[in-house]
Amino acid sequence: MEHRSTRLATTAWYPALTRTAPISPVQPGVVPGPPASPLDPKIRLVGVAKRFDSRGRIVEAVRETTLEIPDGQFACLVGPSGCGKTTLLRIVAGLETPTAGSIDVRRSGGDRPLNSLIFQQESLFPWKTVWDNVEFGLRVRNVPRSERRARTEEWLRKVGLLRFASSYPYQLSGGMKQRVSIARAFALDPEILLMDEPFAALDQQTKLLLQEELLQLWGDARKTVLFVTHNIDEAVVLGDRVIVMTAHPGRIKAEVAVELGRPRDPMEIRSDPRYLELTQEIWHHLRDEVLLARDQEESGVE
Repeated sequence: MEHRSTRLATTAWYPALTRTAPISPVQPGVVPGPPASPLDPKIRLVGVAKRFDSRGRIVEAVRETTLEIPDGQFACLVGPSGCGKTTLLRIVAGLETPTAGSIDVRRSGGDRPLNSLIFQQESLFPWKTVWDNVEFGLRVRNVPRSERRARTEEWLRKVGLLRFASSYPYQLSGGMKQRVSIARAFALDPEILLMDEPFAALDQQTKLLLQEELLQLWGDARKTVLFVTHNIDEAVVLGDRVIVMTAHPGRIKAEVAVELGRPRDPMEIRSDPRYLELTQEIWHHLRDEVLLARDQEESGVE
């Protein structure tokens, strides 16, 4: 195993271009860490904070946050609007640099990309076909043509879009576009999958279908996932663990283990008595934070 404190630069469609260095202070170059144990977390955040300069005022988005996510865990991050969930995800992805604290990401070795990020908003190239969108990241990584074709075909088939391979994004529904994004992310075979409310804009029926598909794909691959959502139901249905954030400035308030077993059927799991207990427990932690966030918004607190 290889162990490094990692700063990442990444996009939604191609693998991370990795620069390894301590976060604070920032130094160029590669700094090897100690030998990794299989029991080490895949992602470790220690005292991570983020502050922005907003019109000459310092806004604290994320307060000192410490978090560990084991390899292969499906972790869901929930919290009220504006609490810093997406900021924290972008810090893990390397799209934001923390103001303080450290991020430690354990690579498994090899040349696999470290992460892929799926956004809530559409992130497909409108001038490329479905096939070319899924294949694009593999081209960037200079994956041999035969392997690119095999992987692209495999993941389009898995998400049920192979017959739409020659279509363009404008010809697809919102749910189909997100399935293309999911296929593109899995085709890259990243070590970590980062998802920022990918189903929030979809209708309920489409959301249920995509939740089911995501569970099946994750069950096959068992990747480490950090999934941001406002939806308690979605977090319980998908996750192994739900991490609850406070209102702005965001920090970890509670963690709830989702001990519902795998594999899961999104509809069947909702009839499990434990499902109701878990959603109530999470709401117990979250309710005051949602009310506080609403008060902050009404009073104009930044």
